[in-house]
Amino acid sequence: MKLFIASDIHGSAYYARLMADRFKAEAADRLILLGDILYHGPRNDLPREYDPKAVIETLNVLKDKIIAVKGNCESEVDSMVLGFNVESPFATIITDKRTILLTHGHRETPPMEGFDLLFCGHTHVPALEKRDGYIYVNPGSVSIPKEASPHSYMTFDGKTLRWYDLNTVECYMDYKLK
Repeated sequence: MKLFIASDIHGSAYYARLMADRFKAEAADRLILLGDILYHGPRNDLPREYDPKAVIETLNVLKDKIIAVKGNCESEVDSMVLGFNVESPFATIITDKRTILLTHGHRETPPMEGFDLLFCGHTHVPALEKRDGYIYVNPGSVSIPKEASPHSYMTFDGKTLRWYDLNTVECYMDYKLK
């Protein structure tokens, strides 16, 4: 199973469309959204082409492929307009070799054992860190990258994590799991 992982769209119609196009081009099985989908929040500047309604339209076409978790900028009304669940702060994907925990990252990791990978967004900075018993992975931000990182997304084919620049489609980082 190939996963396409993205976070922090923050209502950017431009980057939501670009992301949806890349998801289709990657021929991934699932689009994993790690929160902060429609709204920019009070600490962020408005992203390019801020238009939450257009983001809704772009994503609802893909609703059967999306697994999403709630970010700190999600509101209750989002579940009324999005065709997929955005209410849960955590989700789990279990494959034949991996257990992947999904969360936005603005809360403490739940006291769970037995997961190999923790996919988080929130910081807007791509990352991979080996931690005690698991690997922390962040795809960066689709629309509002920070710390001079590119607009980005990730893919995971069960063996290799790859980070891509959303604008150039160049892979700028990868990591092969054992």
